[in-house]
Amino acid sequence: MNQPTAYALPTSEEVASVTATLTEAGHLGENSRIAYLGLLDPPRGTATDTVLDRRFRVFALDTAGAAPFDATINATTGTIESLTTLDTSQTGELPVMEEEFEAVEAILVEDPEWQAAIAKRGLDLDKVRVAPLSAGYYDYPEERGTRTLRGLAFYQEHEADSAWAHPIDGLVAYVDVANRKAARILDFEVVPVPAEHGNYTDPSLTGELRTTQKPINITQPEGPSFTVSGGNHVEWERWSLDIGFDMREGLVLHNIAFDDKKPDGDTTRRKILNRASIAEMVVPYGDPSPVRNWQNYFDTGEYLIGSCANSLELGCDCLGEITYLSPVIVDNFGNPRTIHNGICMHEEDASILSKHADLWSNIAYTRRNRRLVISFFTTVGNYDYGFYWYLYLDGTIEFEAKATGIVFTSAQPPAGEDGEPYPYSSEMAPGLGAPFHQHLFGARLDFALDDGPSRVLEEEAVRVPMGEANPRGNAFTRRHTVLARESEAARQTSMETGRSWIVQNPESTNRLGAPVGFKLHPQGHPMLLADPESSVAQRAAFTRNALWVTRYAEDERYPTGDFVNQHPGGAGIPAWIQADRSLDGEDVVLWHSFGLTHYPRVEDWPIMPVDTAGFTLRPDGFFDRSPVLDVPAPTPGACHTDSSSCH
Repeated sequence: MNQPTAYALPTSEEVASVTATLTEAGHLGENSRIAYLGLLDPPRGTATDTVLDRRFRVFALDTAGAAPFDATINATTGTIESLTTLDTSQTGELPVMEEEFEAVEAILVEDPEWQAAIAKRGLDLDKVRVAPLSAGYYDYPEERGTRTLRGLAFYQEHEADSAWAHPIDGLVAYVDVANRKAARILDFEVVPVPAEHGNYTDPSLTGELRTTQKPINITQPEGPSFTVSGGNHVEWERWSLDIGFDMREGLVLHNIAFDDKKPDGDTTRRKILNRASIAEMVVPYGDPSPVRNWQNYFDTGEYLIGSCANSLELGCDCLGEITYLSPVIVDNFGNPRTIHNGICMHEEDASILSKHADLWSNIAYTRRNRRLVISFFTTVGNYDYGFYWYLYLDGTIEFEAKATGIVFTSAQPPAGEDGEPYPYSSEMAPGLGAPFHQHLFGARLDFALDDGPSRVLEEEAVRVPMGEANPRGNAFTRRHTVLARESEAARQTSMETGRSWIVQNPESTNRLGAPVGFKLHPQGHPMLLADPESSVAQRAAFTRNALWVTRYAEDERYPTGDFVNQHPGGAGIPAWIQADRSLDGEDVVLWHSFGLTHYPRVEDWPIMPVDTAGFTLRPDGFFDRSPVLDVPAPTPGACHTDSSSCH
């Protein structure tokens, strides 16, 4: 086969060759399972079209009890570069596997204690569904070094019934999936199962469907404005980038650059980011009930959101002139698996780019914005998440997470003696609750402005007191603070001061002599609300701050460390910054934490309309002037007025 270039998407042939290399060396057998397989990034500074050896990382375990391992395989040479046996009592467990999802319910249905708990509630065991939930870490000696999942039960009246409407509360199972047994059944109390159905396509809830919507047809008769070459290299307007995909992180964007065109026509391709991804995601729940006080899920590190990606459908998930990419991952048995249409790419109108009606020159000027959208959708249990990267004409980059699906449900406890409702969940329907929780994301942003080093500044608004220099009290200014070391770069947002962070290249200046820069604008939502001493706070330490900056190191890939599942915490960013490396003028990585705090609304039931969270990266002195002066006026007929008014 032809050797792929450094940033090409993995192929089925490569994935098969990696597992074959391990099998031929005797490391994979009948009982082996692949928990993760992913392409390692090429060395820093590698050009897009460079042909290099392609190296893959593999996490594998053995269902018969042999020690799991972490290996690096060179798919080009067919050699094993490294293989490390893991002691999971120390490192944490490998990610949850697809076959273990089904194992929890299958194990419990054969367990006498579970059978008795269901019978005590007068329920049909065959109609009980069990959610396979990551165990977290609570220092139970019997769970150390043992693959454990927890199970919460729901009742499904019929095949098409939404079981989330009928939680079987007061009951939780701890399941040893490696030894296929129920380690512990905790039956606290018998709670009435909420009876009202939540079948969101049932006519009894939808009523007569609307007939008022007129068609919205998005057409591009000449095709899209972007091109795709080499399978994943994208050129659009002045942007260029390489699209990657990983079964852990999902979408990964490499070599994001912008063609800076001067008025004389001279154009320079200027790097902005080496790499951008959402490297971790955690959903901590806030209900202290003994049934649920352990609930927190690392959808990236434990469940591998990329491996849960949907195959997208034109007209449903993506609308318009769509280009799809179909990434290849691996199943747990080592076979290549193609996610058909897993990545969606299109451009769309984005309202006004710039506009002015000048009273002196009589020039009426309007330019429309558009954006390139690169996205994928993933389903992890009850929730569905869309991950959307947007590139705009003016050099702005945005990320938006779209959360939808079904809220995790419980029975709603009665109001207290004071008449106040239960303080840790919302009542969604009669007797049906939804615990408060957060969706917290961790972005990894590897900056490389003009391929140079970085300096990170914190910018804050400053109110100037009234005085001799400010007699009318109208003045305000800004303050810049250099985040010079890793110990100084663990930062919270501040809506009061409009805190943001600017990444500059001190060795590259604009025409005014100032360092070129990009600014990270956070949304300023709350970070982790769990107690700092809690288990989840130790394991998801990246969520304690909105910003961390670290010196780039090739093996520092995930903010929670390599092995999140059943890990006690302290890995990843907390461990890295102990070195307190200098940052000023270095190759750095920004780790931006952001997300949603979800107090479920009744409007979120029985299926949740999309809620969003994200951030924006905007050029801040990166260009010499507006980079969109060459955008043409809207074409005649595109404005619903005389076309001359658009000029």
